[in-house]
Amino acid sequence: MDTKQYLQHWAQRYKEDFVNNVMPFWMKYGLDRQNGGVYTCVDRDGTLIDSTKSVWFQGRFGFVAAAAYNNIEQNPEWLAASKSCIDFIINHCTASDGRMYFEVTAEGTPLRMRRYLFSECFAIIAMAEYAIASGDKSYAQRALDLFKLVQRYANTPGLLPAKYLPSVQCQGHSLTMILINTASRLRMAIDDPILTEQIDTSLHAIKNYFMHPEYKALLETVGPNGEFIDTINGRTINPGHCIETAWFVLEESRHRKWDADLKQMGLEILDWSWDWGWDETYGGIINFRDCKGLPSQDYAQDMKFWWPQTETVIAMLYAYLATGDEKYLERHQLINDWTYKHLPDPEFGEWYGYLHRDGTVAQPAKGNLFKGPFHIPRMLINSFLLCNEILKTKF
Repeated sequence: MDTKQYLQHWAQRYKEDFVNNVMPFWMKYGLDRQNGGVYTCVDRDGTLIDSTKSVWFQGRFGFVAAAAYNNIEQNPEWLAASKSCIDFIINHCTASDGRMYFEVTAEGTPLRMRRYLFSECFAIIAMAEYAIASGDKSYAQRALDLFKLVQRYANTPGLLPAKYLPSVQCQGHSLTMILINTASRLRMAIDDPILTEQIDTSLHAIKNYFMHPEYKALLETVGPNGEFIDTINGRTINPGHCIETAWFVLEESRHRKWDADLKQMGLEILDWSWDWGWDETYGGIINFRDCKGLPSQDYAQDMKFWWPQTETVIAMLYAYLATGDEKYLERHQLINDWTYKHLPDPEFGEWYGYLHRDGTVAQPAKGNLFKGPFHIPRMLINSFLLCNEILKTKF
Protein backbone atom coordinates (compact mmCIF):
# COMPACT_ATOMS: atom_id res chain seq x y z
CA MET A 1 0.00 0.00 0.00
CA ASP A 2 1.14 3.58 -0.55
CA THR A 3 1.98 5.98 2.29
CA LYS A 4 -1.47 7.52 2.48
CA GLN A 5 -3.17 4.11 2.62
CA TYR A 6 -0.61 2.91 5.18
CA LEU A 7 -1.32 5.83 7.51
CA GLN A 8 -5.09 5.54 7.05
CA HIS A 9 -4.92 1.82 7.80
CA TRP A 10 -2.91 2.26 10.98
CA ALA A 11 -4.89 5.24 12.23
CA GLN A 12 -8.01 3.06 12.07
CA ARG A 13 -6.23 0.02 13.53
CA TYR A 14 -4.85 1.95 16.51
CA LYS A 15 -8.29 3.34 17.31
CA GLU A 16 -10.00 -0.03 16.95
CA ASP A 17 -7.41 -1.74 19.14
CA PHE A 18 -7.91 0.88 21.81
CA VAL A 19 -11.71 0.92 21.73
CA ASN A 20 -12.34 -2.80 21.20
CA ASN A 21 -9.42 -4.51 22.93
CA VAL A 22 -7.12 -2.69 25.35
CA MET A 23 -9.55 -0.32 27.05
CA PRO A 24 -12.31 -2.93 27.54
CA PHE A 25 -9.78 -5.31 29.12
CA TRP A 26 -8.81 -2.81 31.80
CA MET A 27 -12.32 -1.50 32.34
CA LYS A 28 -13.49 -5.09 32.95
CA TYR A 29 -10.58 -6.56 34.91
CA GLY A 30 -8.71 -3.55 36.30
CA LEU A 31 -11.22 -0.95 37.40
CA ASP A 32 -12.08 -1.38 41.10
CA ARG A 33 -15.75 -0.51 41.28
CA GLN A 34 -15.88 -1.13 45.03
CA ASN A 35 -12.95 0.84 46.41
CA GLY A 36 -12.16 3.09 43.48
CA GLY A 37 -9.00 3.24 41.41
CA VAL A 38 -7.50 0.48 39.30
CA TYR A 39 -5.85 -2.90 39.85
CA THR A 40 -2.93 -3.81 37.60
CA CYS A 41 -1.69 -7.18 38.92
CA VAL A 42 -3.74 -9.38 36.63
CA ASP A 43 -2.98 -12.67 34.88
CA ARG A 44 -3.17 -13.36 31.16
CA ASP A 45 -6.94 -13.78 31.24
CA GLY A 46 -7.54 -10.81 33.55
CA THR A 47 -7.76 -12.82 36.80
CA LEU A 48 -6.61 -10.73 39.76
CA ILE A 49 -3.38 -12.19 41.16
CA ASP A 50 -2.52 -9.47 43.71
CA SER A 51 -4.82 -6.76 45.05
CA THR A 52 -1.89 -4.46 45.89
CA LYS A 53 -2.36 -1.21 43.99
CA SER A 54 0.41 0.62 42.19
CA VAL A 55 -0.02 4.32 42.96
CA TRP A 56 1.67 5.55 39.83
CA PHE A 57 -0.84 3.51 37.83
CA GLN A 58 -3.71 5.31 39.51
CA GLY A 59 -2.31 8.41 37.83
CA ARG A 60 -1.41 6.65 34.63
CA PHE A 61 -4.85 5.15 34.08
CA GLY A 62 -6.45 8.37 35.27
CA PHE A 63 -4.56 10.08 32.48
CA VAL A 64 -5.24 7.46 29.81
CA ALA A 65 -8.99 7.36 30.47
CA ALA A 66 -9.29 11.15 30.32
CA ALA A 67 -7.05 11.38 27.24
CA ALA A 68 -9.25 8.80 25.54
CA TYR A 69 -12.31 10.87 26.41
CA ASN A 70 -10.62 13.97 24.95
CA ASN A 71 -9.19 12.38 21.80
CA ILE A 72 -11.01 9.14 20.90
CA GLU A 73 -14.64 9.47 21.95
CA GLN A 74 -16.55 11.12 24.77
CA ASN A 75 -17.40 7.92 26.59
CA PRO A 76 -18.79 8.83 30.04
CA GLU A 77 -17.51 5.55 31.51
CA TRP A 78 -13.96 6.54 30.64
CA LEU A 79 -14.40 9.94 32.27
CA ALA A 80 -15.81 8.28 35.39
CA ALA A 81 -12.87 5.84 35.47
CA SER A 82 -10.44 8.74 35.33
CA LYS A 83 -12.17 10.48 38.22
CA SER A 84 -12.23 7.23 40.21
CA CYS A 85 -8.45 6.91 39.93
CA ILE A 86 -7.81 10.57 40.77
CA ASP A 87 -10.14 10.52 43.75
CA PHE A 88 -8.44 7.35 45.00
CA ILE A 89 -5.08 9.15 44.77
CA ILE A 90 -6.38 12.17 46.67
CA ASN A 91 -8.17 10.17 49.36
CA HIS A 92 -5.77 7.27 49.93
CA CYS A 93 -2.39 7.70 48.27
CA THR A 94 -1.21 11.08 49.54
CA ALA A 95 0.91 11.41 52.70
CA SER A 96 0.65 14.28 55.16
CA ASP A 97 3.61 16.05 53.53
CA GLY A 98 1.98 15.92 50.09
CA ARG A 99 4.21 13.12 48.79
CA MET A 100 2.57 10.07 47.26
CA TYR A 101 3.07 6.43 48.09
CA PHE A 102 4.21 3.77 45.64
CA GLU A 103 2.03 0.88 46.84
CA VAL A 104 -1.23 0.73 48.80
CA THR A 105 -3.75 -2.00 49.57
CA ALA A 106 -6.99 -2.42 47.65
CA GLU A 107 -8.71 -0.20 50.20
CA GLY A 108 -5.91 2.36 50.21
CA THR A 109 -3.80 1.50 53.27
CA PRO A 110 -0.23 2.72 52.55
CA LEU A 111 2.36 -0.02 52.06
CA ARG A 112 5.45 1.61 50.61
CA MET A 113 6.97 5.01 49.90
CA ARG A 114 9.83 5.31 47.41
CA ARG A 115 12.35 8.13 47.07
CA TYR A 116 11.25 8.82 43.51
CA LEU A 117 8.71 11.44 42.44
CA PHE A 118 7.05 9.46 39.66
CA SER A 119 3.76 8.75 41.47
CA GLU A 120 3.35 12.51 41.80
CA CYS A 121 4.21 13.17 38.15
CA PHE A 122 1.59 10.73 36.88
CA ALA A 123 -0.99 12.13 39.28
CA ILE A 124 -0.29 15.56 37.79
CA ILE A 125 -0.92 14.52 34.19
CA ALA A 126 -4.08 12.65 35.25
CA MET A 127 -5.50 15.71 37.01
CA ALA A 128 -4.54 17.96 34.11
CA GLU A 129 -6.16 15.74 31.47
CA TYR A 130 -9.25 15.26 33.63
CA ALA A 131 -9.55 19.04 34.06
CA ILE A 132 -9.66 19.38 30.27
CA ALA A 133 -12.14 16.53 29.88
CA SER A 134 -14.51 17.56 32.67
CA GLY A 135 -14.13 21.32 32.52
CA ASP A 136 -13.43 21.35 36.27
CA LYS A 137 -10.43 23.66 36.53
CA SER A 138 -9.95 22.90 40.22
CA TYR A 139 -8.15 19.71 39.18
CA ALA A 140 -5.74 21.74 37.04
CA GLN A 141 -4.96 24.01 39.98
CA ARG A 142 -4.43 20.99 42.23
CA ALA A 143 -2.08 19.56 39.61
CA LEU A 144 -0.12 22.82 39.44
CA ASP A 145 0.23 22.89 43.22
CA LEU A 146 1.49 19.32 43.12
CA PHE A 147 3.95 20.22 40.35
CA LYS A 148 5.40 22.94 42.58
CA LEU A 149 5.76 20.38 45.36
CA VAL A 150 7.61 18.03 43.00
CA GLN A 151 9.98 20.85 42.05
CA ARG A 152 10.61 21.66 45.71
CA TYR A 153 11.47 18.06 46.54
CA ALA A 154 13.58 17.65 43.42
CA ASN A 155 15.55 20.84 43.90
CA THR A 156 16.01 21.00 47.68
CA PRO A 157 19.00 18.94 48.88
CA GLY A 158 18.12 16.61 51.73
CA LEU A 159 14.34 16.51 51.24
CA LEU A 160 14.53 13.18 49.39
CA PRO A 161 16.65 10.30 50.69
CA ALA A 162 19.90 10.04 48.75
CA LYS A 163 20.34 7.04 46.46
CA TYR A 164 24.07 6.88 47.15
CA LEU A 165 26.44 8.01 49.89
CA PRO A 166 28.01 11.48 49.49
CA SER A 167 31.10 9.93 47.89
CA VAL A 168 29.02 9.40 44.73
CA GLN A 169 28.03 12.57 42.93
CA CYS A 170 25.71 11.94 39.98
CA GLN A 171 22.36 12.76 38.40
CA GLY A 172 19.85 10.57 36.59
CA HIS A 173 18.04 10.96 33.28
CA SER A 174 14.66 9.68 34.51
CA LEU A 175 13.25 12.65 36.42
CA THR A 176 14.87 15.12 34.03
CA MET A 177 12.99 13.68 31.07
CA ILE A 178 9.68 12.91 32.78
CA LEU A 179 9.37 16.54 33.90
CA ILE A 180 9.28 17.60 30.23
CA ASN A 181 6.18 15.50 29.61
CA THR A 182 4.64 16.33 32.98
CA ALA A 183 5.00 20.07 32.43
CA SER A 184 3.82 19.95 28.82
CA ARG A 185 0.68 17.97 29.67
CA LEU A 186 -0.10 20.29 32.57
CA ARG A 187 0.49 23.36 30.39
CA MET A 188 -2.41 22.24 28.20
CA ALA A 189 -4.75 22.57 31.18
CA ILE A 190 -3.33 25.58 33.03
CA ASP A 191 -0.47 27.76 31.88
CA ASP A 192 2.11 29.04 34.30
CA PRO A 193 5.62 30.34 33.54
CA ILE A 194 7.19 27.66 35.76
CA LEU A 195 6.08 24.95 33.32
CA THR A 196 7.97 26.16 30.26
CA GLU A 197 10.87 27.15 32.55
CA GLN A 198 11.03 23.55 33.79
CA ILE A 199 10.92 22.21 30.23
CA ASP A 200 13.80 24.55 29.30
CA THR A 201 15.79 23.41 32.34
CA SER A 202 15.28 19.74 31.48
CA LEU A 203 16.10 20.28 27.80
CA HIS A 204 19.32 22.09 28.74
CA ALA A 205 20.34 19.23 31.04
CA ILE A 206 19.62 16.57 28.42
CA LYS A 207 21.56 18.39 25.71
CA ASN A 208 24.53 19.49 27.82
CA TYR A 209 24.81 16.71 30.39
CA PHE A 210 23.20 13.49 29.21
CA MET A 211 23.91 13.57 25.47
CA HIS A 212 27.45 12.32 24.83
CA PRO A 213 28.37 12.67 21.14
CA GLU A 214 31.64 10.80 21.66
CA TYR A 215 29.54 7.65 22.16
CA LYS A 216 26.55 8.81 20.08
CA ALA A 217 24.48 8.04 23.15
CA LEU A 218 22.18 9.57 25.70
CA LEU A 219 23.37 8.16 29.03
CA GLU A 220 21.19 7.32 32.02
CA THR A 221 23.62 8.49 34.72
CA VAL A 222 26.20 11.27 34.54
CA GLY A 223 28.11 13.54 36.90
CA PRO A 224 26.65 16.79 38.29
CA ASN A 225 27.91 18.69 35.24
CA GLY A 226 27.51 15.88 32.76
CA GLU A 227 30.83 14.21 33.48
CA PHE A 228 31.19 10.71 32.02
CA ILE A 229 31.32 8.12 34.80
CA ASP A 230 33.29 5.08 33.68
CA THR A 231 31.34 2.48 35.64
CA ILE A 232 28.68 0.01 34.56
CA ASN A 233 25.94 2.42 35.67
CA GLY A 234 27.65 5.38 34.06
CA ARG A 235 28.00 3.55 30.74
CA THR A 236 24.39 2.34 30.64
CA ILE A 237 22.17 3.20 27.68
CA ASN A 238 18.45 2.50 27.98
CA PRO A 239 17.37 2.79 24.32
CA GLY A 240 13.62 2.78 25.03
CA HIS A 241 13.98 5.51 27.62
CA CYS A 242 16.07 7.60 25.23
CA ILE A 243 13.56 7.11 22.41
CA GLU A 244 10.77 8.25 24.75
CA THR A 245 12.83 11.36 25.49
CA ALA A 246 13.26 11.91 21.76
CA TRP A 247 9.53 12.18 21.16
CA PHE A 248 9.09 14.41 24.21
CA VAL A 249 11.65 16.76 22.63
CA LEU A 250 9.99 16.56 19.21
CA GLU A 251 6.61 17.27 20.80
CA GLU A 252 8.05 20.40 22.40
CA SER A 253 9.61 21.40 19.08
CA ARG A 254 6.17 21.14 17.47
CA HIS A 255 4.67 23.23 20.30
CA ARG A 256 7.23 25.90 19.44
CA LYS A 257 6.29 25.90 15.74
CA TRP A 258 8.89 23.24 14.97
CA ASP A 259 11.82 24.96 16.66
CA ALA A 260 14.77 23.88 14.52
CA ASP A 261 17.28 23.32 17.34
CA LEU A 262 14.87 21.19 19.33
CA LYS A 263 13.88 19.24 16.23
CA GLN A 264 17.52 18.48 15.49
CA MET A 265 18.12 17.48 19.11
CA GLY A 266 15.15 15.11 19.16
CA LEU A 267 16.13 13.51 15.85
CA GLU A 268 19.74 13.07 16.96
CA ILE A 269 18.66 11.29 20.16
CA LEU A 270 16.26 9.14 18.15
CA ASP A 271 18.85 8.16 15.53
CA TRP A 272 21.50 7.34 18.14
CA SER A 273 19.07 5.33 20.22
CA TRP A 274 17.68 3.39 17.28
CA ASP A 275 21.22 2.34 16.37
CA TRP A 276 21.86 1.17 19.94
CA GLY A 277 18.45 -0.38 20.50
CA TRP A 278 17.25 -2.09 17.32
CA ASP A 279 18.12 -5.79 17.38
CA GLU A 280 19.35 -6.66 13.89
CA THR A 281 19.16 -10.37 14.66
CA TYR A 282 15.64 -10.74 16.07
CA GLY A 283 14.06 -7.32 15.68
CA GLY A 284 12.58 -5.17 18.43
CA ILE A 285 14.20 -2.75 20.85
CA ILE A 286 16.57 -4.29 23.38
CA ASN A 287 16.59 -3.24 27.04
CA PHE A 288 20.12 -2.11 27.89
CA ARG A 289 23.45 -1.48 26.20
CA ASP A 290 26.87 -0.37 27.40
CA CYS A 291 28.26 2.65 25.54
CA LYS A 292 31.68 0.96 25.36
CA GLY A 293 30.21 -2.34 24.23
CA LEU A 294 30.98 -4.03 27.56
CA PRO A 295 28.58 -6.48 29.26
CA SER A 296 25.53 -5.08 31.07
CA GLN A 297 24.92 -6.26 34.62
CA ASP A 298 21.13 -6.01 34.37
CA TYR A 299 19.61 -9.50 34.26
CA ALA A 300 16.97 -8.32 31.77
CA GLN A 301 19.51 -6.64 29.49
CA ASP A 302 18.65 -8.58 26.33
CA MET A 303 14.90 -8.96 26.87
CA LYS A 304 12.22 -7.16 24.88
CA PHE A 305 9.81 -5.31 27.17
CA TRP A 306 6.53 -3.87 25.92
CA TRP A 307 7.18 -0.21 26.60
CA PRO A 308 10.33 0.46 24.52
CA GLN A 309 8.48 -0.92 21.50
CA THR A 310 5.48 1.35 22.01
CA GLU A 311 7.65 4.42 22.62
CA THR A 312 9.47 3.72 19.36
CA VAL A 313 6.21 3.48 17.41
CA ILE A 314 5.25 6.96 18.65
CA ALA A 315 8.71 8.43 18.10
CA MET A 316 9.00 7.31 14.49
CA LEU A 317 5.65 8.89 13.64
CA TYR A 318 6.73 12.13 15.32
CA ALA A 319 9.99 12.10 13.37
CA TYR A 320 8.16 11.52 10.08
CA LEU A 321 5.72 14.33 10.89
CA ALA A 322 8.67 16.60 11.68
CA THR A 323 10.75 15.79 8.60
CA GLY A 324 8.87 13.84 5.95
CA ASP A 325 12.00 11.65 5.77
CA GLU A 326 10.99 8.20 4.53
CA LYS A 327 13.55 6.47 6.76
CA TYR A 328 11.38 7.22 9.78
CA LEU A 329 8.31 5.71 8.12
CA GLU A 330 10.40 2.66 7.22
CA ARG A 331 11.53 2.34 10.82
CA HIS A 332 7.95 2.79 11.96
CA GLN A 333 6.96 -0.14 9.79
CA LEU A 334 9.82 -2.26 11.19
CA ILE A 335 8.99 -1.64 14.84
CA ASN A 336 5.23 -1.63 14.30
CA ASP A 337 5.27 -4.96 12.45
CA TRP A 338 7.53 -6.54 15.09
CA THR A 339 5.37 -5.21 17.92
CA TYR A 340 2.10 -6.42 16.42
CA LYS A 341 3.60 -9.81 15.62
CA HIS A 342 4.82 -10.51 19.17
CA LEU A 343 2.96 -8.49 21.81
CA PRO A 344 -0.85 -8.69 21.30
CA ASP A 345 -2.58 -11.73 22.85
CA PRO A 346 -5.15 -12.99 20.31
CA GLU A 347 -6.86 -15.28 22.82
CA PHE A 348 -7.44 -13.17 25.93
CA GLY A 349 -6.87 -9.64 24.65
CA GLU A 350 -4.48 -6.89 25.74
CA TRP A 351 -0.74 -7.35 25.21
CA TYR A 352 2.08 -9.33 26.76
CA GLY A 353 4.74 -7.30 28.52
CA TYR A 354 7.82 -9.45 28.87
CA LEU A 355 9.46 -11.24 25.97
CA HIS A 356 12.74 -13.07 25.53
CA ARG A 357 15.19 -11.63 23.05
CA ASP A 358 13.80 -13.82 20.26
CA GLY A 359 10.27 -12.51 20.86
CA THR A 360 8.88 -15.55 22.69
CA VAL A 361 6.80 -14.85 25.79
CA ALA A 362 8.80 -14.83 29.02
CA GLN A 363 5.76 -14.57 31.29
CA PRO A 364 2.13 -14.10 30.26
CA ALA A 365 0.62 -11.86 32.97
CA LYS A 366 -0.96 -8.71 31.59
CA GLY A 367 0.02 -6.54 34.52
CA ASN A 368 1.90 -6.02 37.75
CA LEU A 369 3.06 -2.97 39.72
CA PHE A 370 5.09 -1.81 36.70
CA LYS A 371 3.04 -2.91 33.67
CA GLY A 372 -0.54 -1.80 33.33
CA PRO A 373 -2.80 0.45 31.27
CA PHE A 374 -0.41 3.20 30.23
CA HIS A 375 2.30 2.70 27.59
CA ILE A 376 0.17 0.59 25.25
CA PRO A 377 -3.02 2.69 25.37
CA ARG A 378 -0.99 5.92 25.27
CA MET A 379 0.74 4.62 22.14
CA LEU A 380 -2.59 3.75 20.54
CA ILE A 381 -4.04 7.21 21.29
CA ASN A 382 -0.93 9.16 20.26
CA SER A 383 -0.30 7.11 17.13
CA PHE A 384 -3.93 7.46 16.03
CA LEU A 385 -3.60 11.24 16.40
CA LEU A 386 -0.19 11.39 14.72
CA CYS A 387 -1.26 9.34 11.71
CA ASN A 388 -4.21 11.66 11.21
CA GLU A 389 -2.04 14.75 11.66
CA ILE A 390 0.42 13.48 9.06
CA LEU A 391 -2.45 12.77 6.68
CA LYS A 392 -3.82 16.26 7.24
CA THR A 393 -0.53 18.09 6.79
CA LYS A 394 1.18 16.05 4.07
CA PHE A 395 -1.65 14.78 1.86
